[in-house]
Amino acid sequence: MAKSHLFVLDTNVLMHDPTALFRFEEHDIYLPMMVLEELDAAKKGLSEVARNARQASRFLDDLIGDADRKAIEAGLLLSATQQGNDELIASGRLFLQTGQTTEHIPGTNGDLPDNKILSTTVALEKQYPAKKITLVSKDINLRIKARVAGISAEDYYGDKTLDDATLLYPGVEELDAEFWETHAKNLECHKESSETLYSMKGPLAETCYPNQCLYIDGEKPFEAIVTDVKGETISFRHAHDYRTESHAVWGINARNREQNFALNLLMDPGVDFITLLGMAGTGKTLLALAAGLSQTLDSGLYQEIIMTRVTVPVGEDIGFLPGTEEEKMTPWMGALMDNLEVLNQDSDGGEWGRAATADLISNRIKIRSLNFMRGRTFLNRYIIIDEAQNLTAKQMKTLITRAGPGTKMVCLGNISQIDTPYLTETTSGLTYVVNRFKDWDHSGHIILKRGERSRLADFASDVL
Repeated sequence: MAKSHLFVLDTNVLMHDPTALFRFEEHDIYLPMMVLEELDAAKKGLSEVARNARQASRFLDDLIGDADRKAIEAGLLLSATQQGNDELIASGRLFLQTGQTTEHIPGTNGDLPDNKILSTTVALEKQYPAKKITLVSKDINLRIKARVAGISAEDYYGDKTLDDATLLYPGVEELDAEFWETHAKNLECHKESSETLYSMKGPLAETCYPNQCLYIDGEKPFEAIVTDVKGETISFRHAHDYRTESHAVWGINARNREQNFALNLLMDPGVDFITLLGMAGTGKTLLALAAGLSQTLDSGLYQEIIMTRVTVPVGEDIGFLPGTEEEKMTPWMGALMDNLEVLNQDSDGGEWGRAATADLISNRIKIRSLNFMRGRTFLNRYIIIDEAQNLTAKQMKTLITRAGPGTKMVCLGNISQIDTPYLTETTSGLTYVVNRFKDWDHSGHIILKRGERSRLADFASDVL
């Protein structure tokens, strides 16, 4: 007979995801007293960690209610606070530490919080030999120490969107070279305005998503974008070619297939949410800005461009920055300034013309901090979220729900360059939204693969 499972949660699990209390299904969970101490210490402030600590404390308060010591020792039913939430299905019990432990892990400082949690887990193994005890922590070093001490330890997988980052929806699919011959009988073609539209029935509809990009290589290359998927029927249209000078977007042309698909999505007013992934130098920010400026200053589709990003330093933090919100964010917006310089360098009118254009552009681009997004609603805005791979799923939800009528949101990022602690390629908020939005008719996604920055940057990416 298999042992019943008891999961001991580390503090960082609850500070990362307060709903972790309800994500262990039929299994029981255990919280050491040290976890409650650390939650109490982390609850002050306006950071995401502080908010999560407070939410975890509220969940615990609801669970405990007016239970007495005897009821707490017997375990609190975890289903008590799940009314109305179908995603959180738990039927186990929550146990809280009610007694003192005298266990000590040899070679460790017993006063450190992590070591106290470790000691409590060791004591539980001795107290409940019939149970399988597992320590769940986002802290790699604590998991290593646990295994050294002979304790089963795992990462927290409740926020994991995919099993492997390589399974992430690419947004682009290559069609068979014999596509036209194979599907000629099921294919219908008609013109609508200046566009050629295709409609067909078949197995392709089972594997495609709205606004997915399709292409055929060979002597007669073909590029298309899916416009509709209904049952066994799929509709798609010819993709516009932004590689030619006559179809430049704010002076920018696509340099490869993925960039061309990206501009098709960025310039489509029917696509409200776009995710662009790719390594450094693939043109994510430049394409997003060029499309934004074209639709804001030329066509007037949006009132202004709002750009924001997570302020996670790569090296040592330089401390507090002086000035207004926009001035504080300026050092983080080096990518914006660099790309605006590229977009402005071909302006007509010489030095004076470039200066006037730069002034016009700066008045229509606003830099905003993520810290002040709660409660806001953006109407008819073109919003760019840079370095979105450093956002959690909850932060991403907070940002996307700020969008009002007429707003387009573009998320840029590289999931192989995550700087936020406890986030990985499979748990990043960017991965989360790519996976959740792929079925929506008004969203699009592209992974840019080729670097177009310079031959030096391309070579460095390959060999370093």
